[in-house]
Amino acid sequence: MKDATFSIVVVCLNAGERLKETVQSILEQGYENYEIIIKDGMSQDGSLEALPEDARIRIYRERDTGIYDAMNQAVKKAVGDYIYFLNCGDIFHDKDVLERVNEKIAGREEIAAGSVIFYGDILERKTGQRVSSNPHMDAFGCYRNVPCHQACFYGAELLIRRQFDTGYRVRADYEHFLWCFFKGGAGTVYLPLIIADYEGGGFSETKENRRKSAKEHKEITGKYMSKAQVVRYRLLMLATLAPLRTWLAENRTTARLYQRLKRRVYGK
Repeated sequence: MKDATFSIVVVCLNAGERLKETVQSILEQGYENYEIIIKDGMSQDGSLEALPEDARIRIYRERDTGIYDAMNQAVKKAVGDYIYFLNCGDIFHDKDVLERVNEKIAGREEIAAGSVIFYGDILERKTGQRVSSNPHMDAFGCYRNVPCHQACFYGAELLIRRQFDTGYRVRADYEHFLWCFFKGGAGTVYLPLIIADYEGGGFSETKENRRKSAKEHKEITGKYMSKAQVVRYRLLMLATLAPLRTWLAENRTTARLYQRLKRRVYGK
């Protein structure tokens, strides 16, 4: 069985200590067949100089138009079989994440590395709860919610063939996942692992960007799904009280019970 090579991408701009924390969580991994690509948008805060010296770290400083443009620039530098994006402030869940992911990938040799997304769960640091991903991805799952990029290991071929559409300011990673699923011929394989501890409260979660997110979601789903599908899925979301479930998931007091019930529904 062939070991996987991971390209771990960290994009940053004046990230301060959060960059160092994220990189340190990568360097602590027991599995060592990886590279770290730091794509910096011309930081001026000295955060790059504070990083430890390690041959696996490659730093590229270049201006960009935003997070997705920076991610696209980093992909062009990657040489790994799988590309993984870890935001500043997010960290690997523990020191054995890459080892366990590699074991799962090595056990699925029938899947071509270039056309698959392996994905797992995340731990939301804001609520302290494990956020479970849908273990069986389908069209409704794509409409409702897909794993965030901190949970996904992309076969490099998928990102080489088609990069993130920077016309979407908030949901370019969502749009790319739907392209992979509906048009890119990608397989999706769930890994029953917590991949990363997700900081939350970032770019996509401001009030303004939540409004943009809803608008982009409508446009993206209309691009990949029929009108009948969109109407049916929207009604299903209303019938299952989606806004209330979102509130329960984000509330510290109720998040634990909600995530436990969610895991039960998913059969975990």
